[in-house]
Amino acid sequence: MGDDSLEAGSSAAPGAARGPGPTLREQILADPIRPPDPLLVESPVFLGDENLSFEPYLSTAYAEQEVRHVWGKTWQWACHVDHIREPGDYCVYDVGPYSALVVRAPSGEIKAYFNSCMHRGTQLRPAGSCGFAQQIKCPFHGWTWSLDGQLIEVPSDWDFPHVDPASHGLTEMPVGEWAGFVFVNFDRDAGPLDEYLGVLPDHFAEVCGEWGLENRYIETHLRKRLPCNWKAAAEAFIEAYHVRETHATGRPGDEVTTQYDVFEPNVSRFIHTIGMDGPERPVPRTEQQMLTHLTRNIRHGMEPLELPEGQRARDFYADFTKSQLGTQYGHDFSGLSESVTLDSIEYFLFPNAFFFPGLSLPMVYRFRPDPDDVDFSYFELLMMRPRPASGDAPPPPQVIELDVDDSYTKAAGLGGLGRVYDQDTANMAAQTRGFKASARGTQTLGNYQESRVRHLQRRVRECIASGEAAV
Repeated sequence: MGDDSLEAGSSAAPGAARGPGPTLREQILADPIRPPDPLLVESPVFLGDENLSFEPYLSTAYAEQEVRHVWGKTWQWACHVDHIREPGDYCVYDVGPYSALVVRAPSGEIKAYFNSCMHRGTQLRPAGSCGFAQQIKCPFHGWTWSLDGQLIEVPSDWDFPHVDPASHGLTEMPVGEWAGFVFVNFDRDAGPLDEYLGVLPDHFAEVCGEWGLENRYIETHLRKRLPCNWKAAAEAFIEAYHVRETHATGRPGDEVTTQYDVFEPNVSRFIHTIGMDGPERPVPRTEQQMLTHLTRNIRHGMEPLELPEGQRARDFYADFTKSQLGTQYGHDFSGLSESVTLDSIEYFLFPNAFFFPGLSLPMVYRFRPDPDDVDFSYFELLMMRPRPASGDAPPPPQVIELDVDDSYTKAAGLGGLGRVYDQDTANMAAQTRGFKASARGTQTLGNYQESRVRHLQRRVRECIASGEAAV
């Protein structure tokens, strides 16, 4: 978070100021197990300090531009490979007016089709559905395709001499896979997924090692309707500046040491530490107090763990976590660094996906706009756990559906995090109301701590501008 030579609020050049105290890099290099090199890379950016309008959160016309130039032109994860394990398995991904039908073909290849009948346009499979089919049949008139997209039956084909398999096969769209996630792009001229992912494959390969996302399964999956625009929803999870007021006591010292990075054009990241005091805390906690705080949820109603003499709470808790999760999932995590074990390490892939490589915070997020109301959006949260040492992983669980007023605590798999996510949702509703109540109509962002917010907004504008220029 910091640079020892700069004091908070100093007159440093715009974008150069950092918080007080040691940098995150310095802190995690003091851990007993050296963190992977990608976590030591620092890539801050200064993207300007002008105010940004609230109009992109509120305008239906702007949302329509996003539909065409963002959602219709970018790579997005549609499903997980576990949703389509066997030939015939399919899953539908919807965003705005777009719909993709992702299938596992007989060869084992993954294919994605525009979810629209080549006859009169009827959706071939219901929105958001997953299931199994030996062939793809339109529910309206019965036109039928193979899983490879070949037209194999047209009822009353005598009336369609102008139709043949070559002219009316299902329209394919670009599809790719990374880390167990299947990505689609509604732009048939899209560039390669590997290029779009930027640093993600290399960073995750080194940070996770054998515990990469491709070696994890979905333990919990929930979907919640949120009371805000999709950008405001994503931005609530893209900075840790809110932690002190929203999730803690609001007093100095509740800040977490955080590093913010941007890897152009599509990736950004934060890393914030777990088990360390903020540099502004007036009276630092003892290591025993720190351990009690760290274990408050798992030791609820029990005696606190006793910290061995001379050991840091962070190191002890990292070893405790690796042991507990190792027993639970049947793996040896002893070689993982303290940072990979404990810290909140979050990579964002524009426009709507968040991936966490860490062991104890193993989340994946996805945000999508509500197609009918710019004031609402949908948030999906997956908890990804290491696959069993032997045998098959459990199949993907049923999605837990939560409406705006439903608490995340209904999802038992989130544990104590449910309350934390509820605090975030309360902010979103208040922010949406504030957008509309504002006399100024603009927001002021921090140059460093909210640089990822500005980066997301800029990428949206770039997509819109690029699309308009191409018309």
